[in-house]
Amino acid sequence: MNNYGIPQDAVITIAGTVGVGKSSLTRALAKKLNFRTSFENVDHNPYLDKFYDDFERWSFHLQIYFLAERFKEQKRMFEYGGGFIQDRSIYEDVDIFAKMHEEQGTMSKEDFETYSQLFDAMVMTPYFPKPDVLVYLECDYDEVIDRIHQRGRQMEIDTDPEYWKKLFRRYDEWIYNFNACPVVRVNINEYDLHESLDTLDPVLDKIANIIKIHREVDPR
Repeated sequence: MNNYGIPQDAVITIAGTVGVGKSSLTRALAKKLNFRTSFENVDHNPYLDKFYDDFERWSFHLQIYFLAERFKEQKRMFEYGGGFIQDRSIYEDVDIFAKMHEEQGTMSKEDFETYSQLFDAMVMTPYFPKPDVLVYLECDYDEVIDRIHQRGRQMEIDTDPEYWKKLFRRYDEWIYNFNACPVVRVNINEYDLHESLDTLDPVLDKIANIIKIHREVDPR
């Protein structure tokens, strides 16, 4: 245990739409708890730039790449025995991104079916620890767009705003039906990492309480 009552073997996953601040919160929580971090591989992703140029051509390749990378991270967390803050969950890939492309026709039904079957096989392995809690970051749509521009990734800035609107709506719908693990909903205005990491203390108290309740009901 640490000062917040969060078990040292916990896995805490940060979820939310693009630009909402998942990576920054991941680093901050890891520092507060002395946990390891698990980030999605963006800088060395061979498909990301191509994807933003042509969704239909590269959506399946991109999702398969992310699925493989996230599964490797799941295995790493399992082998370490937990103690991780994870930037984005594997559930968002299948339930939001891949499904959105299948529904809008930028991923074929056959490719989506193949992707979904692979995902289902992965989550049945012993290397797939479910998070103790998923922290869902909430904000207004305009705040997301502002953060995307502040981040300065040109491929995101040049993307049709309608794509970000669809993604934002899908996240709202997804979280209401998510039940793979307990959820803590946090508005990004509830803390200020620029002011002090201590502004995260109320968030950590929420996380600790949810994990405590969940482990009493379903002990490992």
